[in-house]
Amino acid sequence: MIQYDILIRGGTLVSAEGRTVADLAIRGERIAAILEPGADVTAVRLIDATGRHILPGAIDVHSHHHEPGCTHKEDIITATSACAVGGVTTSFAMPDVDPPPDSAKRLAAMIDLYDQQAIVDWNINPAGTIPANLAEMATMGIAAFKVSMVVDTGRSYPHMPGIGVQHRGKLLEIFEAIAPTGVALMVHPHDQELMEHIEHQFWNRGERDPRAYAKAYAAYDGIIGDTAAALLLRLQQATDTQLHLLHTQTKGVVDQLRAAKARGQHVSAEINPWAVMLGNDWADIERLGSDALSYWVPEENTDPLWEALGDGTIDLISTDHGPHTRQEKEPGWTDGWKAHTGTPSAQFYVPMFLDAASKGRISLERVVGATATEPARIFGLTTKGRLDVGADADIAIVDLDKEWQITDDAVLSRIGWTPFAGRHVRGAIDRTLVRGAVVYEDGTVTGARGWGRQSRPSR
Repeated sequence: MIQYDILIRGGTLVSAEGRTVADLAIRGERIAAILEPGADVTAVRLIDATGRHILPGAIDVHSHHHEPGCTHKEDIITATSACAVGGVTTSFAMPDVDPPPDSAKRLAAMIDLYDQQAIVDWNINPAGTIPANLAEMATMGIAAFKVSMVVDTGRSYPHMPGIGVQHRGKLLEIFEAIAPTGVALMVHPHDQELMEHIEHQFWNRGERDPRAYAKAYAAYDGIIGDTAAALLLRLQQATDTQLHLLHTQTKGVVDQLRAAKARGQHVSAEINPWAVMLGNDWADIERLGSDALSYWVPEENTDPLWEALGDGTIDLISTDHGPHTRQEKEPGWTDGWKAHTGTPSAQFYVPMFLDAASKGRISLERVVGATATEPARIFGLTTKGRLDVGADADIAIVDLDKEWQITDDAVLSRIGWTPFAGRHVRGAIDRTLVRGAVVYEDGTVTGARGWGRQSRPSR
């Protein structure tokens, strides 16, 4: 009789294409077999998934883990523990750390930290700001470079020196340098010159509170993002660099994406939970102030964003997980430009999108595609994002019927709070497995520090 290491019996397997009632067998770190329900096999460990759905683990390609340099609000252990609880089996770290990984030496040091501490699999998106350093960093197993077009006004974080570029010629130089490496380039679209004009109008009227900050960044139907996206898409067309647009939040960018994809451009885009679950409700801005910012996304964008996510114009969901302490947010009540921007969501975004599926906003299959299958495809993670024989056994076992409430007490990030506190959710993570190892079950993180491995793309 065939024996496996783990047999997950009685569940419904969910892919981007559909659902199958089957048993799933794991040997070592890989899925070894998809079996008829009740197949006559044995395993060292049996997991009863009766009444549960089996999803490929989520791949979050945009997360701010804050180590090294900012560990008072998050570190690798707390970030990847939150991932385990949230059904996230691979997480990409952003370069807004101190020092930023903008050279091979700095990137290597950061890789060593993750090798020692990460509980789930990972990669690092180094700063693509120094063209002379890009070719060497591209050989270090990275899936993407990151550039921000933002210059923060009145604060040094989160868009600190070393990770941002606004000069158009420098951006073109970066695109040209990255293109031959085959590595993707992630960009935060932002038109700094327009923003400076807009924000000074608010300041001249004495308006600096969270409402003013929110309205400034959303001014003229999102002009600061729309114009930047247009530039980036044109640079991509000129250089054929693989471009991934961050923070899709306006109908204008959606329309540009549709046109670019129709032209056959090598471009992808993401949406973050705050765009359709937090910042799109003005009442959240009034109630939470800077705690809800990231950005205000005026409500007229909500339906177009969901539609674009549903039809694949927006390819994937990532968190933009950005934990900041209460002390770093508090100044925003009087001056929105002094609060650190970003909202934490790594622990809760998969359940929140399961809840959206239960309400008919999006299909369960599309949740799987947008959180797992598409991130793996776009960034070349050929053994991840799917429940197929030979794939990594990265798995989230979920209870689609469980109803529960998000609370600050449950938060594993160092900050100890979430803007989603009080929200009722239908859909919960029962267990998470990373390469065949159970890293979360029965309400407890069971994964070992250092188990996580760099998810290196195949090119």
